[in-house]
Amino acid sequence: SDLGAVLSVLVLLAIAMLVGAFFLWRRGGPRRQIVLMVIAGVVAIINVAIWTLPTASGEAPLAQMQKR
Repeated sequence: SDLGAVLSVLVLLAIAMLVGAFFLWRRGGPRRQIVLMVIAGVVAIINVAIWTLPTASGEAPLAQMQKR
């Protein structure tokens, strides 16, 4: 599905942001940019978790959207 593809790209983006922040940190890059990259990566991971983890009803929001 299209939403599944978007979530897959979002996971890849989050991983790239965290790895990039790590390498920038190792090279002594600007601290503000490193922190912002880590925050962006974590926010992306949280968004994927929100869409994929099941709710109290036992169904993930992604599954609910795919039914429509």
